[in-house]
Amino acid sequence: MEQSFAGDKKKGQSILGPIEKRFINYWTPKIPLWITSPFLTLATIPISIFIIAFSFLAQGNIHWLWGVSFMIFLQWLTDSFDGAIGRHRNSGLARWGYYMDHFLDYIFLCSILIGYAILLPDNFKYLLFFILALFGAFMVNAYLRFAATNEFQIAYLGIGPTEVRIIFIIVNTLLIFFGKTYVAWALPYVLVFSLLGLCVAVYHNSRYIWEMDMKENERLED
Repeated sequence: MEQSFAGDKKKGQSILGPIEKRFINYWTPKIPLWITSPFLTLATIPISIFIIAFSFLAQGNIHWLWGVSFMIFLQWLTDSFDGAIGRHRNSGLARWGYYMDHFLDYIFLCSILIGYAILLPDNFKYLLFFILALFGAFMVNAYLRFAATNEFQIAYLGIGPTEVRIIFIIVNTLLIFFGKTYVAWALPYVLVFSLLGLCVAVYHNSRYIWEMDMKENERLED
């Protein structure tokens, strides 16, 4: 029996997940019909462009980072409702939504780190490269897990995309109030904690998939 596609069903609970879910469930039926799921998914493209543009302008006036933070919030808003609207209206774009939504999530992440690369001193830019590599590894880990289990898990240790967006907004706020020099020192710590989190996620997934294989082998033997 063919297993149904589950890319639109996210597994794993983040810290803010219950609050976020209630918010989405309440507002989804109230969104106007002209706002469609593909429209919200593709909104990440102009949002990413604005993030890079605002980061460039922040070189001259750091308060442009408020614009970057607003774009991050706007991307959370569109990303939260694109799938919810599709399921509520039964639009039948689960596979397209899975593909395009998560590809554009990577573009969104790149735009933020490109913005920091524009803004921060040159000696910190190599750290941004490693942070991008690690965050990209989290995405690859989630997609490979989905391919192996048909379960799409994007939250680990209570941290999911929403919490990561909030971290970026906090970083922007600190940059505005305390400047580049006083915040850039935190990048190595972000790198270390991201690496530890990735190790935990990979270990958890590896063990889970191993157990699935063992159970399947036992079933075949019986």
